[in-house]
Amino acid sequence: MSIGASRPLDIERASEGGSRYRLRDLFTPLDTLLVSGGDERLALDAKERVNAYGCGPSPDPEIWNFASSTASAISQAAYDRAARAREDLVHKSLFDEVEIAFDRRCEDMRDELRGHLQLPPGVDVVFSPSGTDSQLHALFLAHAVLGAPPVTIVVGADQTGSGTVHTARGHHFSTTTTASGVAVRKDAAIAGLAGDTIGVPLLDAASGAMCTDADAEIIRAIEVSLARGRRVLLQIMDSSKLDWRAPSAACLDEIGRRWPRQIQVVVDACQARLGRRRLRSYLDRGYMVLMTGSKFFGGPAFSGALLVPKGLSRALDRIERIAPDFFGYAGRCDWPMAWTALRSRFERRPNFGQWLRWEAALAEIESYYAVPGAFRAKAMAELAIGIDSMITLSPSLRAVPAPVDTVDANNEEFMQRSIFPFTLTRHNKPVSISDTSAVHRALARDMNDDVGGSAADREVTAQRCLVGQPVRLAQPDGAPQAVLRLCVGARLVTDAWSADSAQAQRNVQHILDRIAHVLVKIELLLDHTAAVPA
Repeated sequence: MSIGASRPLDIERASEGGSRYRLRDLFTPLDTLLVSGGDERLALDAKERVNAYGCGPSPDPEIWNFASSTASAISQAAYDRAARAREDLVHKSLFDEVEIAFDRRCEDMRDELRGHLQLPPGVDVVFSPSGTDSQLHALFLAHAVLGAPPVTIVVGADQTGSGTVHTARGHHFSTTTTASGVAVRKDAAIAGLAGDTIGVPLLDAASGAMCTDADAEIIRAIEVSLARGRRVLLQIMDSSKLDWRAPSAACLDEIGRRWPRQIQVVVDACQARLGRRRLRSYLDRGYMVLMTGSKFFGGPAFSGALLVPKGLSRALDRIERIAPDFFGYAGRCDWPMAWTALRSRFERRPNFGQWLRWEAALAEIESYYAVPGAFRAKAMAELAIGIDSMITLSPSLRAVPAPVDTVDANNEEFMQRSIFPFTLTRHNKPVSISDTSAVHRALARDMNDDVGGSAADREVTAQRCLVGQPVRLAQPDGAPQAVLRLCVGARLVTDAWSADSAQAQRNVQHILDRIAHVLVKIELLLDHTAAVPA
């Protein structure tokens, strides 16, 4: 049976607590389901039918995507997997309660993700609608592990997601509702979960480069918090919006040596720009890890997960009271089946949008790791060299310097940078934040009629392309600027792969040609500022 866009199926399943979930909800158009079950960031513009990142809910093969630091348009393969998964769940739900069939599918997805990432035995996976929601899950579990509300020290507070300023201290981050539809007020405290935070920035505003004393600042923040009798949740960065990482391995070793069992570490790996060996090393240390399927891996925004190391779940038995407002941030199916006591306290509430976005993300993750590791590393290195060179040669782009001494041989293909940030200049003067944002929006549009010019110029400006959303960056000698980012994502590597080495090389060169095209479009847009829409 093929599922039509409008065919209803009037079958209802009753869940505990009186809530009712309809199998016919699965017959909602797939595009609608894919943008459901999240916060307002998933909302589509009424006219252009794209979200704030320029991505729609269905495949758009005509747009070039170099924006995997923020969001990617869903691929046809990922969209097809979501469609098949939806159809399969409908079939299973004809013979069982939809919540039970859904729960089993989520558990299978945990196994699949663990397999693709080669996670150590015993690692649990908690799914969520976004990395921001997963931060609240981490705070909730840290409270249980540490036995008291922790103070959260956020490393890279100036380069993490915009919601972290709220979630790190147990506050609501949405302006309207949670993903489950519970009305909230942004930055209002979640009673029983709210606490204090300390932010450690990575950027030195005086030099415009990465702080050289970030490790010392982190140690000082821990010492001060512990001296006040507080437990600590340390959120470290691997990696940031600019592909920066902190603290150093030596700093983490010192923390583990000086304060065992007093500090719980959670790794912000929402960008998913780290090798599988490095990921396993964090989990082996007992760290929780935040990740998403919607950044490097290129699944549709948003899909979050919290990876929980073996043994940490034992602390769940100590949870006596759950903050009432926290129930709006998780349903029973989000928690692993092995967590029976905790799961029993949450409502059966299938989030079909979250599930389908993860189905799509898993299609991308599977395809990426099907590519030989040697080619993944080679392609990433060649793309890094090419992109660096093009940014350097561009008259209007200024590269944001990469941090020094952050290379880790244990990081596999991610020894190479995969995010390439740059600022814009016009006549050797910095371009304002508003104009940079206008260029970012114009890149995603056909600007042929607005910019004009020669036939060659019109061909360039007609091409729609996505780059990383602007990031505000302080400058040592002037007003802040916005940084745009060219990003290497998993799909570029997957698309470039061929068993024919000559063809694979041509594929990599084709990607670099497209990136050159994007940079030329930026130059043309800067030359025609008046034509760029605000």
